[in-house]
Amino acid sequence: MKQKLTRVVATVVGVAAVIAISGCSTEDPDLAESTPLATGVSGELTIFAAASLTASFDELAEAFTAENPKVTVHPIVYDGSSTLATQLIEGASADVFAAANESTMADVAGAGELSGDSSIFVTNTLQIAIAPDNPEKITGLTDLTRDGLLVVLCAPEVPCGAASQELLDLDGIPLTPASEEQNVKGVLTKVGAGEADAGLVYKTDVSAAAGAVDGVDIEGAERAINNYTIGVAASAENPEAAQAFVDFVLSDAGQKLLGSFGFGSP
Repeated sequence: MKQKLTRVVATVVGVAAVIAISGCSTEDPDLAESTPLATGVSGELTIFAAASLTASFDELAEAFTAENPKVTVHPIVYDGSSTLATQLIEGASADVFAAANESTMADVAGAGELSGDSSIFVTNTLQIAIAPDNPEKITGLTDLTRDGLLVVLCAPEVPCGAASQELLDLDGIPLTPASEEQNVKGVLTKVGAGEADAGLVYKTDVSAAAGAVDGVDIEGAERAINNYTIGVAASAENPEAAQAFVDFVLSDAGQKLLGSFGFGSP
């Protein structure tokens, strides 16, 4: 009996050893999903992103590299979505492109500069950026037409400019801006520096300004909501890492981080 028991124990141990060895040499999807660094991606990553994503994507990149330490994310290139799209179409190389609206991403896809499909990952709406404490007593879009008031907007081809013009047109408000900036940061900078009395920017930009400007809510701002889109660029030199970053942005962790900056869920 003792000898038989010994043989049984030896057999169980042997089977366990075989399972352990095979587990180390076989890619098990369930095991991979439970591993913190399951993607196994490495190399360098170049990201083009809309200027309004600056603070949030800087943090996303840090969180992504913390989970994927073999990936080096270059300083993210931020600018107006249309400017970045033009650069991609004219031959610039990037792995990931994140635009502030769907139409700009469609232009990139139409030019053959997008690999696969893009995804909407957050939404955003506009606010009126004003000097702290609202010295001009601006309460809505109609106030922006007052004589002597300097108002700046994003250029019409930029997503924030297109959304601004849509809201103004919907309310029948004729407005000639003092200047048209190539990205939302240009508008925010002029208002913050006192070079303009007001400007239309994204709600998230007012929050990120940390008191440098205040924001006035726009009635019906949701009529011109911006759907932000992200995808892997056709010029991607590291498509695996690019897709891993896109997946991270769309993950629960990525969405929670973006939500902390005031972005809405798609």
